[in-house]
Amino acid sequence: MNIENNKLLTFARRLPDHRMERKKLHSAVDIVYMTFAAVICGSDTWETISEFARAKKEYFKEVLSLKNGIPSHDTFNRFFAGLAPGEFEKQFMLWVQELSKENQGVVSIDGKTVRGSRKSGNKSAIHMVSAFSESNNMVLGQLKTAEKSNEITAIPELLKLLDIEGCTVTIDAMGCQTKIAHAILERKADYVLAVKENQKELHDNILDTFRFVAKENVTSFEDIDAGHGRVETRKCTVTGDLSHISKPDHWEKLQTIVRIDSERYTKATGVTQNETRYYISCMAPDPKALEKVIRSHWGIENKLHWHLDVSFGEDSSRKRDRNAAENYSVILRMALNLVANEKSTKNSVKTKRMKAGWDNQYLKLLLDF
Repeated sequence: MNIENNKLLTFARRLPDHRMERKKLHSAVDIVYMTFAAVICGSDTWETISEFARAKKEYFKEVLSLKNGIPSHDTFNRFFAGLAPGEFEKQFMLWVQELSKENQGVVSIDGKTVRGSRKSGNKSAIHMVSAFSESNNMVLGQLKTAEKSNEITAIPELLKLLDIEGCTVTIDAMGCQTKIAHAILERKADYVLAVKENQKELHDNILDTFRFVAKENVTSFEDIDAGHGRVETRKCTVTGDLSHISKPDHWEKLQTIVRIDSERYTKATGVTQNETRYYISCMAPDPKALEKVIRSHWGIENKLHWHLDVSFGEDSSRKRDRNAAENYSVILRMALNLVANEKSTKNSVKTKRMKAGWDNQYLKLLLDF
């Protein structure tokens, strides 16, 4: 391993050490690096992280100082509970920028509640808003909100931190706000925003548009996707006719209204499901391009949220001490970025994590990505 150029060690060195001098028995670099290695290999509590580090002590001696041996589980907990989340998230985004190639294509933004972080006294679980790059297959950054409804204020703040020039930003209906559209354009990116009845007037205007628009002002593209016992047909219909939108100027650079009609047939059950969704966009009315963008948005669900819950068990995590839950969510996203982008094997995320626990050389490969 090239210790000097290892990006994960560089990330750990840049983190400020918030502890009092007399309590620094273990270096912050050691604590952070061992935590990432342990989480990648399947550890999900401070106790199992500490036990993993003890079991791999000889491995860690090759890279770390281990001046006072392996930290206890209380030491791991206190370190991450006391670490300022804002600084941790800032360094996370810098690490992603250094790790990934230039962002392009679709960047999806969506929120996720960490259910296990709910504290006693009816205190809400933390809610994280993340940005996911489809082309890089990486989480680009995240911010915490106090409640799900606060995504509206968190999204513009997250956008300010991202390098998304030339990208297309997709957001679900919660983010269909004029200020968010403006914030995306300010970052020199395009927007595709889902529209539901939380924007009732706009939603009704879109229904009227597709009801009354002249046929010559509408174009469509149909795509069929078959696999895993299912057949899904998606028809993307678009128009640049904004005459039925009562306040088109409220949506900066609005060009296109989009309707997606999807039909999903499941062979095992014989059931057919139909759904219609609506969007607004500043992109040109190209149905094939817009269908691809909208389909790419689901990468944040399938490649991020699903793995966080199923592969990493985020929702079942019970880290509630001060900043521990928020900081641990950053650790999980960084770990997923490393595991998902290791391409020497086509194994699943779960299998890669197991292999890293068994094979020190493969663990080194992941940590030196």
